[in-house]
Amino acid sequence: MTDINEFIMNNEVSIRLSFFLGIFAVMAIWELIAPRRALTVSKMVRWTNNLGLVFLNSFILRLLFPAAAVGMTAFASEQGWGLLNYYDLPPVLAVIIAVIAMDFVIYLQHVMVHAIPVLWRLHRVHHADLDYDVTTGARFHPVEIILSMLIKFATIMVLGPPVVAVVIFEVVLNATAMFNHSNIRLNLTLDRFLRLIVVTPDMHRVHHSVEDDETNSNFGFSLPWWDRLFGTYRDQPRGGHENMTIGIRTFREPRMTSWISGMLIMPFVGKLSGYTINRRQWQQAEDSNEK
Repeated sequence: MTDINEFIMNNEVSIRLSFFLGIFAVMAIWELIAPRRALTVSKMVRWTNNLGLVFLNSFILRLLFPAAAVGMTAFASEQGWGLLNYYDLPPVLAVIIAVIAMDFVIYLQHVMVHAIPVLWRLHRVHHADLDYDVTTGARFHPVEIILSMLIKFATIMVLGPPVVAVVIFEVVLNATAMFNHSNIRLNLTLDRFLRLIVVTPDMHRVHHSVEDDETNSNFGFSLPWWDRLFGTYRDQPRGGHENMTIGIRTFREPRMTSWISGMLIMPFVGKLSGYTINRRQWQQAEDSNEK
């Protein structure tokens, strides 16, 4: 196990980058072959700016946290911090528990950024994309990315996961985020089966609806169980996937939603107001500054 950890520590960036590029390429080609919806904004503009934000976030994270989550995991292990470091579990079992537990924390974090108005202002950069494809899954405001990393550090210190579990989790999280944000058409029978084990594009696309009650559902990124367990699951969008409107009702101008300059200032635009998680009943929405 020590040799595996050492290999991962020395090659963590290469491992994650290889999976990212490989899965991104597969999903991008799949979107061209079998798209679920017609796109409404210039793909060149959106992809250039969405991916530009991804590269900016990666640079900021490496600048602020050179060792990243893997380094924090190794440090926690050396200090004996975390629940899993207190028990002599079989390595495979420890990895499975850690990956599932960290995915649950991501679910809770996602609910939190919708429920707390100041955090929603950050998270709405992700939701304001006017189209929904593989690049949407990675577009987040830099401040939210930093906050997410700090939450991940805290989770690692409390949980004490193995190094290999953290790398598996991050690879799976990135892979499923690209998969379930992809503009791909899946056979409906296959989709119903896959929803038992992973969040599918049709399941997560509901979460990107402009309708409040639909946005406040289907928070899972990788595992679909948490939404069913905590009552936040919605099977389909009210208007169907082809007819549903993607994005945020009050952010419809491409200069704000599709260009990196607009994404960076979006959290600071408009008045601070609520966007409550308990808005579960549908009401015919009207344009307002509430969002």
